[in-house]
Amino acid sequence: MSWKIAVAKSMEGLSIRAISALPEELLALEAEALAEGFRFLTRLIAQWHSGANRFDRPGECLLGVFSNGQLIAVGGLSYDPYAGPDVGRLRRVYVARASRARNVGKALVSQLLEHAAQQFRVVRLSTDTREGAAFYLRCGFEPVQDEHATHAKSL
Repeated sequence: MSWKIAVAKSMEGLSIRAISALPEELLALEAEALAEGFRFLTRLIAQWHSGANRFDRPGECLLGVFSNGQLIAVGGLSYDPYAGPDVGRLRRVYVARASRARNVGKALVSQLLEHAAQQFRVVRLSTDTREGAAFYLRCGFEPVQDEHATHAKSL
């Protein structure tokens, strides 16, 4: 499965593709995320290797954003384990620091939501930073009061 998106002129050279095997460049993103205090890419890698989550169930996907062949962002879509079968969950969305404020994250989330619309009626997520919350609001999510999610978007 492979996706490519039409990107704005300022985003030339970017492609968004499904990831079916973890690329080695993910380790560089993980190191950067850890330096920022985020451990979710470490969990992504561990769960992938253990088989606990490979984003391979129907409707799920793990996407990477590549700039001239280099991985600069990653994000996944899975079933939400805290909700019904028609609810998806955005997971492990991370954009390299040098690629932020270039609409890379927004393009990635947009592609994940487009894919989600084929399987789910709602997508939820959880973020614990103000920056993340503001980003997801810009992507059309609404805040929710739920112990397992901070934001949701109806599709």
